[in-house]
Amino acid sequence: MTATAFLAAGGGLVLLAVGGEILLRGAIGIARKLEISPMLIGLTIVACATSMPELMVTLTAGLEGATDIGVGNVIGSNIANILLILGVGALISPLVTKPCDVMRDAIAMLIATALFIIFALIGVFTIWHGIFMLALLTFYIWRSYYREKKCNPKEEADPELAEELEAAPGSIPLAVFLLLLGVGGLIIGSELLVDGAETIARAAGVSETVIGVTLVALGTSLPELATAVVAGIRGHTEVALGNALGSNIFNLLLILGVLAIVSPFTVSPAILQFDMWVMAGVSLLVIPAMCHSGKICRLKGVIFIALYAAYILYQFKDKLFVA
Repeated sequence: MTATAFLAAGGGLVLLAVGGEILLRGAIGIARKLEISPMLIGLTIVACATSMPELMVTLTAGLEGATDIGVGNVIGSNIANILLILGVGALISPLVTKPCDVMRDAIAMLIATALFIIFALIGVFTIWHGIFMLALLTFYIWRSYYREKKCNPKEEADPELAEELEAAPGSIPLAVFLLLLGVGGLIIGSELLVDGAETIARAAGVSETVIGVTLVALGTSLPELATAVVAGIRGHTEVALGNALGSNIFNLLLILGVLAIVSPFTVSPAILQFDMWVMAGVSLLVIPAMCHSGKICRLKGVIFIALYAAYILYQFKDKLFVA
């Protein structure tokens, strides 16, 4: 049974990765045919597409009554995006960007994090909390688009996005087919991953929260990890940083906002007592890490990865260090 669960979870991760990539191609193809600007594509469609695995897994978990896996997935993904993904990206090529650019998105991420903490401490995430979070995300997207358009009126796409645009399908029917195929892959993949994760949690004797913030979160963060690796190899280090920060904002406001509307939830005591504060701490860590020298060097990358490894080990401490 456990072997089958691992196969289901592994197959789900593959479908999530493939489905997310296909969906991204289809969505960009439709956007280009509708003459949506590259800038707006980058701020909305690309950012949403990389968060689709987290969204589908979290919604599936919530609807199946496994809310701890869904919420843990978002929290664990945000921690992984900062410590693991930026750490790996920095090891490949130091992440260099303008501190003022980082501060804008970092502050938005901190606001989203603070909002989550406040709502979590209050109690139940209701439909009204979800609507407010989605409204705040809409304002963030509009403000980002307005700022970028003002600073770059020619609306030139960054190098990484330009490559995505070139690879997009050239016809509407093909783009729609890819979009639907990607959505189907995400739905099936999320079902397999959640079911497999629940079975693994029961067999291993660990909580669904632990599985959510580790196995599931790491799996749904694969698109961001792939982006960081490719961006580092190609020298587009600002893309890796922006993708990680933007993904964290979308995870908190979009995913948990939609979940609150579809299925109101409470945050588990384990997340309230520990994981939520780890997420807040690593989110704060980005600002001094970048502003000290304007870059995340390889040494900082090693420290980030070591911190993530310590976090994962702590989750399984009861299993690893049994007397």
